[in-house]
Amino acid sequence: MGVFSKFHRYHGAGEQANVNNVTNFGEPAYSLYTSTKVFTLHHRITIMDKDENTVYTSSTKFPSLHDKTDIVDAQGNQVAHIERKFFTLHERHFITMADGFKFEISNEFFHLIKDVTNIEGLGWQLRGNIMALNFELYDQNDCIIAVIGQKMLSLHDKYCIDIYRPEQEKTVIAILVTLQHMIKDRANAASGGGSSSSSSS
Repeated sequence: MGVFSKFHRYHGAGEQANVNNVTNFGEPAYSLYTSTKVFTLHHRITIMDKDENTVYTSSTKFPSLHDKTDIVDAQGNQVAHIERKFFTLHERHFITMADGFKFEISNEFFHLIKDVTNIEGLGWQLRGNIMALNFELYDQNDCIIAVIGQKMLSLHDKYCIDIYRPEQEKTVIAILVTLQHMIKDRANAASGGGSSSSSSS
């Protein structure tokens, strides 16, 4: 594990889980990994297993005022659809799972250091630190569901997801994809590059 292992949660495929995660939550059931294609008209995210087999992909329609994004599994089956509410002081995304279940992710836009993101409809919370690129996902009983770490200094916007509740995998992936879009929107807003993550990809 790298020099940032105690503080930074990212680990690559085939590497051991972060020492902090194991100490605090135990060994994860397994981990998944993402890579985002850059320099493309469609914001495309690939989610892979430890053997780098594609498990899910997400793609965003372009142009898309509402950042409309679809997630499918390796067989092409719909997993989730995501849309962003446009004119709002809070970052808010609407997620519809393939079975019709809906929930929302919202966040106060100006909380840049320590974030607590409410997941309405699930009762879950995403707690993290934008600067440290680490996030933890908790259920309504304050039990860990997953831990997300972003790779530092990567051109391909890579994340690892340590899964502690395998039965919630698809929901976790939908939340992760939404989180990546929210972070991209913040970066675009900070740089004056516009408000839609899909328009900059």
